[in-house]
Amino acid sequence: MTKKQPLVLATRNPGKTREIWELLKDFPVEIKNLDDFGPIPDVEEDGSTFDENAYKKASFTAKVLGLPALADDSGLEVEALGGAPGVHSARYGGPSATDQEKCAKLLQEMEGKANRAAAFMCVISIAVPSGPALTYEARCEGLIAEAPFGENGFGYDPVFFYAPMKRTFAQLSQEEKNRVSHRGKALAELKDEFDKVLIWIRQRL
Repeated sequence: MTKKQPLVLATRNPGKTREIWELLKDFPVEIKNLDDFGPIPDVEEDGSTFDENAYKKASFTAKVLGLPALADDSGLEVEALGGAPGVHSARYGGPSATDQEKCAKLLQEMEGKANRAAAFMCVISIAVPSGPALTYEARCEGLIAEAPFGENGFGYDPVFFYAPMKRTFAQLSQEEKNRVSHRGKALAELKDEFDKVLIWIRQRL
């Protein structure tokens, strides 16, 4: 039996943890997230790009816990809002805003705007305690719906309309969403190379 390699997801978000676990469950890894450890300091996500924030979260978590860590930084870029909320997607509408409040604020900002084009972006960084990291990134194009639809997913999923499936992300099953979403595509790339990633990790521990 191959010993499982611990991999810490630098998140406390159960939705994100479930999506990543689902994609990597067939590999010899033991997926943990920050809730599996005692209190550790929060990383200030003050990077100006998704790439900077993902690396910052992954390398900080790896150094603090002494284990390889995976972080993703993802967000929604809306054309009519000049790319906002972008790297501030999680904090849009205030630090303690709920997903519903964030969606409501976005729909308010979009009132009367004809251009509804938007894209979800995702950058995944895998870091080891000594500092080096691997990066994967992907995007998914869509439109901002006129109102929220669907009960699945999290974040901006209810207002992100994915034209090829004629539904919002919140109307898709987890499996459907994983096939087409920004995070799903970035993780699929990672999954395709995960045997090599495990070797890379082991060589650096």
